[in-house]
Amino acid sequence: MSWIILIIASFFEAPFAFCLGKAKTSSDVVLDFIIILNINMVLLIKTTQSLSIGTAYVVWTDIGVVGAVLTGIILK
Repeated sequence: MSWIILIIASFFEAPFAFCLGKAKTSSDVVLDFIIILNINMVLLIKTTQSLSIGTAYVVWTDIGVVGAVLTGIILK
């Protein structure tokens, strides 16, 4: 179950990065950014209760990086 939660948390990384980039030019996405950040962190913390932080962080960032790159390519 922790792996599924970790993958879900990783999928919140791309919208997080997208909102972070848009927050530089628009204040409309700040609330979205805060909500996504909180969901992301809560899910990551939940997974680290049963997985090691090293493993969880590597998987979380790797999936997040791929998602952020794809989001940037598609929405640019």
